Amino acid sequence: MILQQATSELALPVPALLGIAVAAVAVLLLLIIKFRLHAFFSLIIVSLLTAVATGVTASDLLVVLVGPFGATLGNVALLVGFGAVLGRMVEVSGGAQVLADAMLRRFGEKRAPLALSVASLLFGFPIFLDAAFIVMLPIIYGVARRLGGGLLLYALPATGAFLMMHALVPPHPGPVAASGILGADVGLVLVIALLVGLPTWYIAGYRLALWLAKRHPDMPVPNLLGAPPKDAENPPRFGTVLLVLLLPLVLIFANTGANTLATAGVIDRTELWVGILLFIGSTPIALLISTLLAMYLLIVRRHPGKLGGALEEVVDDALAPVCSIILITGAGGMFGGVLTATGIGGAMASSLDAIGLPIIVAGFLIAIIMRVAQGSATVAGTTAAGLMAPAVLASGETSPLALACIVVAIVAGAITFSHVNDSGFWLVSRFLGLTTKQALQTWTVLATAIGFMAFGLVWVVYQVA
Repeated sequence: MILQQATSELALPVPALLGIAVAAVAVLLLLIIKFRLHAFFSLIIVSLLTAVATGVTASDLLVVLVGPFGATLGNVALLVGFGAVLGRMVEVSGGAQVLADAMLRRFGEKRAPLALSVASLLFGFPIFLDAAFIVMLPIIYGVARRLGGGLLLYALPATGAFLMMHALVPPHPGPVAASGILGADVGLVLVIALLVGLPTWYIAGYRLALWLAKRHPDMPVPNLLGAPPKDAENPPRFGTVLLVLLLPLVLIFANTGANTLATAGVIDRTELWVGILLFIGSTPIALLISTLLAMYLLIVRRHPGKLGGALEEVVDDALAPVCSIILITGAGGMFGGVLTATGIGGAMASSLDAIGLPIIVAGFLIAIIMRVAQGSATVAGTTAAGLMAPAVLASGETSPLALACIVVAIVAGAITFSHVNDSGFWLVSRFLGLTTKQALQTWTVLATAIGFMAFGLVWVVYQVA
């Protein structure tokens, strides 16, 4: 209400609003790419300049900026934080090694690439791509040395799985940020992401990865990590690792199913058991429960005599790297809030409607442009969601399913066309011993194929719905 009152008198012509929007994006890219200013500060500066350019008064400026920032952080910080801690505990406990070894035993050596890819799918749920890739890398090196056939035969299928999970599936920062900015239900986003993500992984992340690997069959295993890592002391069992990784999915799915049945009138939302199910299955609570269980099963129970500050150290190590991501997400929400409050979003929606470009396509294309221009998938998805939020609101595409599909379309665009301005491009290429040309022929193709296939599938879901 306060935000509406603060901006109710803003009425610039549509061409002027669109011009300001274009200039805002141009300045944002200039600050990030040319001047190497951190995305957090870049988004805040551009949000401030945009609000001033559209005539927001000094007395209303703080409300317009801080309101959306706080609202976005409220939705995102818990999810990203809990997901990071859960992933870190699986990592330091030796859970990744246990996961990979168990998959190799079950699938057999002939299907080692598939085993590593499936293990990466599970391990990639709570942990971000860069960290997950580094943790899994010694395992990939070891399997490649033992079985032969070239490093990429084992590395690319695992990388394809990490790419899909990082790009599409909460609690990764891109989909969580886009969900928060657009007001989408994270549980439903998770359902749609897995619905389109699993076939995308198998075709574009696994099958395509095998084909690309066969085009580079002689890639040796580099000696970048020195001696093979020592086995973790008292590693967890496979079933324990699987439990802490799948429990949040089960709880979130239960919440989504119960909410759907309650909305349809099949069950009574006021009944105690329904209320409990909805509460423990809400995404922040589901991740909190799973993280607390992981603390006990992976840290406390396995090292009772050495606990000391182990938990505190694990949590600190997990949260420190994601603070930047959380702040960027909040700043992206601020940018989207400014666009909504100043009327730019409505102008964008009317313009998209005039040229016949569907909202879901526009979100995908804008995310691609942001990705190509500045490199970071998280920044691309966050900025694209901020740009599209007011347009989505003005278009009337606000059903829960439609919003979830739009979120997945945006983050699918944000993972495409990774190239030399993406830190992930250099991380993967250097650890796999790839030249820049080879990285463009493998990693870039893989990421782009995943993004486009995921978008194609989610567009079908969007049209059917």
